[in-house]
Amino acid sequence: MVDKKTCLPLYFSPLPRSSCMPAANEHFQMAASRKDQNSEVGCDIHVAALQDSCSLKGWRKATVVWKLLVLVVIGGFGLYACMVGVEDRRFSYETVEETTVVKDWRREDNSCSRHGSEGFRRHYPLPHSYERNECTCTPVHYFVILSMQRSGSGWFETLLNNHPNISSHGEVFSVGERRDNFSSIATNMDKVFNLDWLNSASKNECTAAVGFKWMLNQGPMEYNGEVLDYFQKMGVSVILLLRRNVLKRLISIMANTYDQRARILNGTHKSHVHSVEEALKLAEYKPVIDVKHLPERLQRVEQIASDAQRFFNKTRLRPVYYEDLVTDPKQLTEIQEFLRVPPQNLESQQVKIHTRPMREQIQNWDEVLARLNGTKYELLMHDDDYA
Repeated sequence: MVDKKTCLPLYFSPLPRSSCMPAANEHFQMAASRKDQNSEVGCDIHVAALQDSCSLKGWRKATVVWKLLVLVVIGGFGLYACMVGVEDRRFSYETVEETTVVKDWRREDNSCSRHGSEGFRRHYPLPHSYERNECTCTPVHYFVILSMQRSGSGWFETLLNNHPNISSHGEVFSVGERRDNFSSIATNMDKVFNLDWLNSASKNECTAAVGFKWMLNQGPMEYNGEVLDYFQKMGVSVILLLRRNVLKRLISIMANTYDQRARILNGTHKSHVHSVEEALKLAEYKPVIDVKHLPERLQRVEQIASDAQRFFNKTRLRPVYYEDLVTDPKQLTEIQEFLRVPPQNLESQQVKIHTRPMREQIQNWDEVLARLNGTKYELLMHDDDYA
């Protein structure tokens, strides 16, 4: 009979006494009873059988464990991906919670008195880039100028910035990436209202009214619900600057578009000029107006203005017309009172470009006149009461 110890390899010695061991004994007894076979060969065959039997059971157990482990890992990763996905989708919505936007930028000094006149929300910003020093408890009024291109907003803003306590920062959202979504819009508004938007309009520590100019095609209409909520939460006052004569606005737009290509003034384009000579040079261009859909085009502009007034009538709103600002100096005084700053005599260095009668500003005047006669826009053709 073959000695079992000489058959078993060393790596089988630690096998536990389980169901595999009786099978091994049985194989050894069968191998010893066979006289015609070499004892060592028989031992190797039965040890191999033992290995196969034990390895198969061990593999099955290992396979089950690995399957469970893989399922746990996949499940955990799937749960994490879902949670991250929900988080991403939440911030892609147009509506953004205020705390999401303001925690990094908007700071206020809570030690200052907040008792103010009715309708005026007092703010005491703490800018990141400088200290307000002796003006720390000077209340700041937030405002936005909503308007459309070529409606006199550039000239109007230079008047406001002539005031020592007003900072209006221009078209903040003329850069597309700043208005990709409402989260980006709100973040940039927070920078402006926290006095952290620094440019030539900044009055720094003694600013009493801070705001910017926002064209209606740069986001406020698209996100009107979210913008309205923001304005109401932050106490933002709205100046809605419109132009009654939408035909003159159209002439100005066409002339400005032409100059962007032609660059009449020594190879440069200027939307606003500061000398009479430059104004006369730009005014030489007389556009040809497509009259086919002219009434519908003018009506569309008026509809946008009406929609803006309807969207934001729940804010502290002050509509104002460019024509009134030109002809009535009291209008500018009322705007300063609206912004809660002491009224002053404000001046602008900008020079008006189109001052001639309208018939001298349109190349196909007779066609335009014939097309608008009998419509509600007929009176616009004879609006030469200011120059």
